[in-house]
Amino acid sequence: MDQTILIYIILLLAGLLLIGIEIFVPGGVIGALGALALIVAMFLGFKAFEPPGGIISALAIVLLTGLGTALWIRFFPRTSAGRHLTLSQDGRDFKSAPPELKEWVGREGIAHSTLRPGGIALIDGHRVDVIAEGRWIESGRRIRVLNVEGTRVIVRDIADQEKTS
Repeated sequence: MDQTILIYIILLLAGLLLIGIEIFVPGGVIGALGALALIVAMFLGFKAFEPPGGIISALAIVLLTGLGTALWIRFFPRTSAGRHLTLSQDGRDFKSAPPELKEWVGREGIAHSTLRPGGIALIDGHRVDVIAEGRWIESGRRIRVLNVEGTRVIVRDIADQEKTS
């Protein structure tokens, strides 16, 4: 077998394998390398085959890649692996913060961890991720919820709040 054809086959297989891996390892780099391998294989096909064979090879790579992508999009989400990797519902109903967080403004709790400035507090028996306004708050200190901005629950040490009032 001619060495050019062997390299052509290796690049084709490597390109397809890298694009397949990209589906499970996101980031874009592996998929870009796979696409580059397919492009290099396409140009190498012109050298490996007689004049009509290079054109047929390039067209086959383009058409089969498009067909494979279309079939993948059509059938992969219905497979077991596809159901694990895709959303089961659209994102129109997703909310950034539960509405009940707004109700916590003014409530008091205890800093469960040292708030530097973020940490955990116990408010009405719930563990809540909070952010201290101003300075750090030691664990065990009484805190009050000042504001809720999206999912950020802003708190202040009650002793500090009483000093400024």
